[in-house]
Amino acid sequence: MKTSKPVLVAVALASLGLLAYALYLQHAQDMLPCPLCIIQRYAFALVAIICLVFAFLPRNAVKFGAFLGALSALGGAGVAGWHLWVKAHPTVSCGIDPLETSLNKIPTAELLPFLFKADGLCSTEYAPILGLSIPQWSLAWFILFLLALLWAALRQQNR
Repeated sequence: MKTSKPVLVAVALASLGLLAYALYLQHAQDMLPCPLCIIQRYAFALVAIICLVFAFLPRNAVKFGAFLGALSALGGAGVAGWHLWVKAHPTVSCGIDPLETSLNKIPTAELLPFLFKADGLCSTEYAPILGLSIPQWSLAWFILFLLALLWAALRQQNR
């Protein structure tokens, strides 16, 4: 593999797949997304967009795109970590508050409410998926994306 483009495409497709699974959980399993879930969706979408755009740019731009994608994944990991902290401290809430109101006023939330509208509470407990909660899965995926994209950004070119 002479470039990091396949890594960017794989991360983008995985990110889009996770967004599709989030929509399945929301619309088929009635798991309403909270404000922190929506911010994580934005982070997954940003990772996917950055990776797709830079995967189709010239080779010298790919490393920069991988670095930008890694920064986006780091931000998403931070939000997922905060979400886990909120869930571990039931007295803290991110429910119906200014965060939810402001998130639901963003143009993307008004244009795509099925994807970006926050309706749930962060403290709501849903059944784990393969033993992990949704924020734990998000954190794991963001860390995986971060590592893969950092590897793609920092690896040496084979010439």
